[in-house]
Amino acid sequence: MRQSTAPAFRFTDEEMEIVKETDLPDLLEHLGYQVRRLGSRYHTTKEMDSIRIKDRRTWKRYSNGTGGDAITFLQEFCGKDFREAVNYLLEFNGHRARDSPAPRPKSVRQEEKPAFALPIPHADQRRVFAYLQKRGIAPQVIRGFIESGLLYEDSLHHNCVFVGRDGSGKPVFASKRGTYDLNGPGFKGDATGSDKSVAFRLPCDPALDWVAVFEAPIDLMSFCTLHRAVTSNAVALCGLYQGPLDTYLRENPHLKQIVLCLDADKWGQRAAEKFQEEYSQKGYTISTRTPAQGKDWNEYLQQRGRARERGDQRQANTR
Repeated sequence: MRQSTAPAFRFTDEEMEIVKETDLPDLLEHLGYQVRRLGSRYHTTKEMDSIRIKDRRTWKRYSNGTGGDAITFLQEFCGKDFREAVNYLLEFNGHRARDSPAPRPKSVRQEEKPAFALPIPHADQRRVFAYLQKRGIAPQVIRGFIESGLLYEDSLHHNCVFVGRDGSGKPVFASKRGTYDLNGPGFKGDATGSDKSVAFRLPCDPALDWVAVFEAPIDLMSFCTLHRAVTSNAVALCGLYQGPLDTYLRENPHLKQIVLCLDADKWGQRAAEKFQEEYSQKGYTISTRTPAQGKDWNEYLQQRGRARERGDQRQANTR
């Protein structure tokens, strides 16, 4: 593990809290590892099958007894010192960082990076359709995403597969979302080899000079349900990594306005502040939109639907 020669200084408690909440499976996939699930609480990697990631936050490698959190992982496997590791993780989580180069995992050679392949599609989309309707997404919106080749149901686990396509329309990314979450949050994960710098997005209309930015595909679809006129010019970061937005802006240089529609929680709003400062300095006009209720756009959509149902019921009872 490399020792730091940089001047000593303290990160704030808030910065350390952000870093310690890093999702390790997401981080490892971002670094090029092939991550797989082991039971309900653990993950491992193809490259290091002796490693165990517990509850997505801590790791231990049983072959040599090392372990820790995201910081120690970057120190152990990417040759970073403490300061560089914390800086990188702040940036990875969508927050301002003191400049540090992107780490490269020592154990994954460039030629070993797996090729991207979409999960095999199911014969129909019934479970995906039912799941998204349960989340409040309008049938017309679901159908539109399916017909556009941006959404389908996989054959093995019946997950929602949100397909990210590059500027030429080629699939380069897939975010999988479980359709069964009765006992808590369902499965989430990216297909092996996904290009996180593209993530999930709608095509860009050259007649429009703005792009709306969301954290998750389901939030993007929720916004489209609430605002039916929105059928293009939107990006879901699939987290708070700004790479997908940078790619979209680079591919569409006519865009001048960015509408930040990030979550209403502290992480989303901190990222919105960071993005607003950074992109306004680059000459973009920045505006923000947050849901009137709930943590994110899907939560708001569902709350609004329940309120309408209660209103309809009260109206029926007065007749």
